[in-house]
Amino acid sequence: MDFQTLHEELLRLATNYRWTWTPSCRNLLMSLPGADPAGHPLEAVSGLSEEQLKALLDDDEFMSQLIKESAGLAEVAVESSPTIAYCSPEFGISAFAPQYAGGLGVLAGDFLKAASDSGLALAGVGLFYHQGAFHQVIEDGEQGEIFRTVEPEKLGAVDTGVEVGVPFPGREVRARVWRMDIGGVPLILLDTDVESNNKEDRAITDRLYMGTAQHRLEQEMVLGIGGARALAALGWDIEIYHLNEGHAGFITLELIDRVITAGDLATAVARVRKDLVFTTHTPVPAGIAKLKRDTLGPYLELWARRWNVDLDDIWRLGSDPADGDTFNMAVFCLRMSSAANGVSKLHGEVSRGLFSDLEEGSRIGHVTNGVHARTWTGDAAQTLFDDVLGEGWAEGLAEAWDRVDDIDDDRLVEMRRHGSLRLSKLVSSTGVALDPDALIVGFARRFAPYKRANLILRQRDRLVEMLADDDRPVHFLFAGKAHPSNELAKGFLSEIVGFSESGDANSRFSFIPDYDMAIASHLVQGCDIWLNNPIRPREASGTSGEKVVLNGGLNCSILDGWWAEMFDGENGWAIPFSEATDPEIRDSEDSAAVIDALVAARDEYYQSRDVFNRRIRRAWRTLGPRVTAARMVRDYETRLYGPARRN
Repeated sequence: MDFQTLHEELLRLATNYRWTWTPSCRNLLMSLPGADPAGHPLEAVSGLSEEQLKALLDDDEFMSQLIKESAGLAEVAVESSPTIAYCSPEFGISAFAPQYAGGLGVLAGDFLKAASDSGLALAGVGLFYHQGAFHQVIEDGEQGEIFRTVEPEKLGAVDTGVEVGVPFPGREVRARVWRMDIGGVPLILLDTDVESNNKEDRAITDRLYMGTAQHRLEQEMVLGIGGARALAALGWDIEIYHLNEGHAGFITLELIDRVITAGDLATAVARVRKDLVFTTHTPVPAGIAKLKRDTLGPYLELWARRWNVDLDDIWRLGSDPADGDTFNMAVFCLRMSSAANGVSKLHGEVSRGLFSDLEEGSRIGHVTNGVHARTWTGDAAQTLFDDVLGEGWAEGLAEAWDRVDDIDDDRLVEMRRHGSLRLSKLVSSTGVALDPDALIVGFARRFAPYKRANLILRQRDRLVEMLADDDRPVHFLFAGKAHPSNELAKGFLSEIVGFSESGDANSRFSFIPDYDMAIASHLVQGCDIWLNNPIRPREASGTSGEKVVLNGGLNCSILDGWWAEMFDGENGWAIPFSEATDPEIRDSEDSAAVIDALVAARDEYYQSRDVFNRRIRRAWRTLGPRVTAARMVRDYETRLYGPARRN
C-alpha cells in the first residue's frame, strides 16, 4: 500500500459514519496526528501530510488495525439498490453532523444504523440544513440561540451529481442531492442552496424547524416531492416509502403523478397507498401540522391542473374532520398509507382515540421505539457485555441478556464508575464539581412544556433538604433546549437555570447548556437515575431512558411512553400520576410523587447497594431485549414492511 492508497482508505473510514458505533474504528481515527476528540475525524484525515502518511505506513500496529477496519467496512458497505425509503425531516447520526433537533431525528439516525446492522435494503431521505438546529447559550439566566453554517463536504457528504426540480407556484425550485453513508445504508439529503435558485429559494433548506408556515411548507415540499424524484434519478426502485411523521407526506403527490391516468384520482390514490407506511409521533392534536387554504392551496393547485382534477378532490385527502378548510398532515398521511403505527403501545391506543373519527384511525398499530445499542452504550459497558453476554446483546437477543447474573458486582461497579467519571469531566467543564460516587440524577430532553422540566421545583423545601444531605449526596443534572418561539418552555428553562445558580442548589443541581448527542452520551452513560415526569399520556415514546438502561442506569418515570409497557415493578421506579383534571392540583400531586420516588431510590442506593445492583440486573434482563433499535427494525419488518410487500 502506498501513501495515496492509505489516504483513500482513511477517507473511506472517516466519511462512512460506521465509526460512530464502532469503537475500534473511532479509536483508530482518533489516533491520527492532529485528531481532536471534539472534531470530525475527517478533519484529521484531510490534514495529513505526505510525511505523516508515510510514517503511518511504517507503523505495523496501525496498519494491522487499518486493514481490519477496512475489511469490516467492506462487509457492510455493499453497493446495492435500496427498496425501502425512510423519509424524515431530520437525522441524528452524530453530534458532528448537526442535522437534527431532537428525539425524532435521533430516532431516525438510530433506525438507519440498525437497518445497516440487519442488512435491510433501505435508504434515508432528508434535507441538508446549512445552519442546522440552533446552538444554545445561556445569558443572564435565559436561553439565547446562535446558528453556525456547516458545509456538507466537511461532514463527509458527497455530491451525487443529481439535481431535481420541485414545482412551486410560478417557478421551479432546484435541489442538489448529497449522499452520506451510514454503514451499509445511504442517506440522501436535498439542498436548495444552488446557483440557479433565487435568494429566497436558496434559503429554503437553511434551518431546521424555523421560519414561517410557508417556509416550513416549502421545506416539506422539497423533502417529499424532491425526495421521490431524487430516488428515481439515482435509479433506485423503491417498493416501500416509510413516512417518519407527516413532514414528508407530499411525497404522495409525486407518486400519484406517476400512475394517474385520465383524471382518475381515486384509482391512483389506491395504487399509491399500497406502497406507503406512516409512523405518527404525536399524541395530542396541537402537535399535528395543519395548513390553511391560503397557504397550501396554490401549491396543490399545480397538481390539480396537471391531473385535470378539482382542487377540492385533492384537498379532501387531508381535510381535517373538525374543519374542512384545514389540511391536516397526519390525516393526509393516514389516508394515503396502507399501514400506520404509533411509537409505543400506549401511544398506539392514544392515536386510535385521537383519530377515531377516521376510518383509517382504527388500524393504527404500534412499534415501540428502540435505541441503537452500539451507539449509546459506553465503551466499558460494551467490552463487559461482549465478554460476558456475547455479541447478541446489541441485537436485543433474550438469550444474551439472560446471562446478566454472570456479571459480578465488582465488574458492574467498575463499569458504572467509568461512566460517572467521564460524566464528571464534562460537568467540570461548566465550572461545577461532580462527585462520581454521589447518586447522579439526570433529566435531559427538549424543554417542551408537557415534559415539565421544572416540576420538581414545586417541592422546593424537600428538594433543598435532599441537596443539603452530605451523608447521602444527590446531584441533579439538567440539559435541554426550548424552541426559540416557545416562551413558556423558555420560562421553564430559566427557572431551572436560576435554581442551579442559587445557594439552595448547594452546587448539586446543575444545568449543562447546548444539549446535543455528545452531551447525551455522557449523561446516559454516567447517570444512576433517569428522571422523566411528563403529563401522561403526552409522551409518545421517549428513548433517552432506554439508552440509560443499556448503561446500567435506572429509570424513575411516570408510566408513559415506552416505560408504561416495560416497567415490571422491580426494574426501576414508577412515579404515580395524578388523576386530577385541574392542572394546578395535578402538578402539585405529581411533584410530590416525584420526590417520594427519588427518596426511595436514594435510600436504596446508599443503604442497600446490593439490592440496587440487583435492580440493575433486573432492568438489563427484562429491558435489554426490548429497548434496542435492532428489535424495533425487526418489528417494522414483521408488522409493516412485510405486509406492505405482500400488497
